[in-house]
Amino acid sequence: MIRIGVVVPQQHSDLSTMRDAWLRAEEMGADTLHVWDHFYPITGQPNGTGFEAMALLAAMAEVTQYIEFGALVLSNSYRNPHLVADAARTIDHISGGRHILGLGAGWFERDYAEYGYAFGTAAERLRALDRDVPIIRDRLERLNPPPVRRMPILIGGAGERVTLRITAQHADIWSGGRVDVDGMRHKNEVLDVWCDKYGRDPRDIERSVSLWDMDWSNQLDDYVDAGVTHFAHFIGDSTDFESDPGFPPMDWKTLEDLLAWRDTRNERSF
Repeated sequence: MIRIGVVVPQQHSDLSTMRDAWLRAEEMGADTLHVWDHFYPITGQPNGTGFEAMALLAAMAEVTQYIEFGALVLSNSYRNPHLVADAARTIDHISGGRHILGLGAGWFERDYAEYGYAFGTAAERLRALDRDVPIIRDRLERLNPPPVRRMPILIGGAGERVTLRITAQHADIWSGGRVDVDGMRHKNEVLDVWCDKYGRDPRDIERSVSLWDMDWSNQLDDYVDAGVTHFAHFIGDSTDFESDPGFPPMDWKTLEDLLAWRDTRNERSF
């Protein structure tokens, strides 16, 4: 089953614009909805507006009614893992059981420097993610009340030795980010090997790619052939294109085309 996600990055925008985008994506029939986890813009004017991810997820939980949602992805370095589990559980209850817990190792150095977190090395951040995901899972199981449902865990990142191993051990969804078709095919094969090692059925892990700054328009079927079933479309965010040339204003036509393609593909699968 093909699913289409919508990412509304919380930079160079305002709450009213983002809230309207969440509701429009849900109304159009998107399957999932996402923010990211950065304290400062990563494109465009570096000191533009921005908002914290988990607070936005709580707002998203209250505003929307049907769509699944989560961060793509939370930086593991920014919050105590027990608190992440508790906040995610609370957000899940606000939404009636629609939250996806997205986790990654983190990478944007300015966030770390400005907020006083130790940036360290990529290897150190991955080791911390490897340590903390089981802590989060354990805390989710011990919370009272527990999440409304068995909350899906999404792991973001493309590293084959650590990230894909963590994915095989713990995740329900894997996001490879901006990876081309051949890269996704190869990394899906690597993930399948890790799944075999840990006794997971590879079909239990949904594979996702991010459609941002990529020439993907004629490659959607190729991605499906490579094992991808979830496509995260970065809808754009800017209230003013000049403030962020990396993300033009909201691109609803592309989302409309993606949803039509999804429906056609899914009809053919039955």
